Amino acid sequence: MERYSVFALTAVMAVVFAILAAFAQILAWQVILWIGSAAMLALFVVGIRDLVQTRHAILRNYPVIGHMRWLFEGIRPEIRQYLIESDEDEEPFSREARSLVYQRAKNVEDKKPFGTHEHVYDPGYAWMTHSVATKHVEDWDFRVEVGGPECRQPYEISLYNISAMSFGALSGNAITALNTGARMGGFAHDTGEGGISRYHRAGGGDLIFQVGTGYFGCRDKNGNFSPKLFQEQAADPQVKMIELKLSQGAKPGHGGMLPAAKITPEIAEARHVPMDEDCISPPSHSAFSTPLEMVDFLGQLRELSGGKPVGFKLCIGHRREFMCIVKAMLETGIYPDFIVVDGSEGGTGAAPLEFSNHMGMPLQDGLAIVHNTLIGAGVRDRIRIGASGKVVSAFDICRTMAMGADWCNSARGFMFAVGCIQAQACHTNECPAGVATQDKLRQRAVDVTDKSVRVANFHRNTLKAVAHMIGAAGLEHPGEISPYHFNFRQKMGETIEGDLIFNPIPEGSLLDGTCEVEALMSRWRRARADSFERPERIASHRPGHKVRRAVERAPAEPAAGGGGDAVRAKA
Repeated sequence: MERYSVFALTAVMAVVFAILAAFAQILAWQVILWIGSAAMLALFVVGIRDLVQTRHAILRNYPVIGHMRWLFEGIRPEIRQYLIESDEDEEPFSREARSLVYQRAKNVEDKKPFGTHEHVYDPGYAWMTHSVATKHVEDWDFRVEVGGPECRQPYEISLYNISAMSFGALSGNAITALNTGARMGGFAHDTGEGGISRYHRAGGGDLIFQVGTGYFGCRDKNGNFSPKLFQEQAADPQVKMIELKLSQGAKPGHGGMLPAAKITPEIAEARHVPMDEDCISPPSHSAFSTPLEMVDFLGQLRELSGGKPVGFKLCIGHRREFMCIVKAMLETGIYPDFIVVDGSEGGTGAAPLEFSNHMGMPLQDGLAIVHNTLIGAGVRDRIRIGASGKVVSAFDICRTMAMGADWCNSARGFMFAVGCIQAQACHTNECPAGVATQDKLRQRAVDVTDKSVRVANFHRNTLKAVAHMIGAAGLEHPGEISPYHFNFRQKMGETIEGDLIFNPIPEGSLLDGTCEVEALMSRWRRARADSFERPERIASHRPGHKVRRAVERAPAEPAAGGGGDAVRAKA
């Protein structure tokens, strides 16, 4: 019965303190002892409540002392981050990666002594090959022109930009600091699907207007796409490109709901939603349902925007479905100006664990699919590719460029620059750094003047590091990097050159049927421009399986909160 000993001890101590207080001669001791007695009595009452409650088995068996479990669980992430994890543990970003961002953002020394901490003979280790004939690359402000033949307002995008993060997911001060830093550094800031808020406009930086499934900022009262409102938003000179969001790496195919109670006037203003209704972000678009309809929609966005670059963002799932989109491009002659590939290692303010861990294709694999499909279809030269998914260092950028990207985006890298400490409390509205919260007091911690400079510093110093790396490889521009410049350690210790792993297929080989990669060729044959559906229908359910109607199911316990890009206003 020793598990009740602490509970019993509180009762005994309450009585002992009370007796001592009654006989104490000094007033100060009387006060202290009565306070002690009251505290012990309060713990005794807590213990009685623990014994009679039915929700937590631990508390029923270990009254009072059982609460220590929740205390230790509450501080576990901090204990691990500050005392236990090594510099290389990726949870999800290693201390080494975070420190690199902080140092470059603060414009302080980012060099390390004593050699690498990497296990260079372990499987998965990768390195970039250098040249004896190195080059001095002085101009680090690398640019890529985005805009095909149908684009009337092409845009020269930086090699490294801020990935999609909505106002609501981030605080107003964080959004303003990011956008101001983008203006100072001359790079682009993706709005996220939450619309263009007053905080996006405050900094004056270049914007990529993301149109998601909820059409926030360009929707009518029924939640459908509004051409008129979109045209008004896209006409803003601050908006440089339009991005149609199909899916997000951290939670592809998953929508979200922002409860009405969490919708602030500023969020309602940015998203064009009422404050007294739940804000729904559907898992798929209502403006189109087939590949042909989708590319027609892209063409409509281009016309409504006045000819600005238009593209789409996705995390690769069924490879055949991406090929359906490419076939629709070929059939209609309507091509996006760019495609952004988001890896499943990407971040989010809130997502189901199964989606974050096991849904979607990682960046390198998805990028290879997109790059090769466009080459095989003969359209790679007219479509630019952006990439995002844990890209925070110069090596990350160079490797991603070698896999086929024309530029890279980063969300969490720039969050670190603005002050994020990876507390992973984005969904609680209690971000300790004031970055991912709508709490007015907490977000005061983000000083826009200071943090915007750090954002610009991080961008500049990272691209300078890219210039040094490509110069060491004997190159003059990141566009010259190829898989050939990388080596990868395989199992059993052997190494393999990158061009043997990520070898592009011959141009036009999917069209003429000469592609020797059967995984691509077979899917290309089955892909259809008029439908995302599989050509061969499979039975919906296995024998004996059925789906019960909602009314047949027992009522579930209400969820703790809404998900989605929707304001993780707790997020």
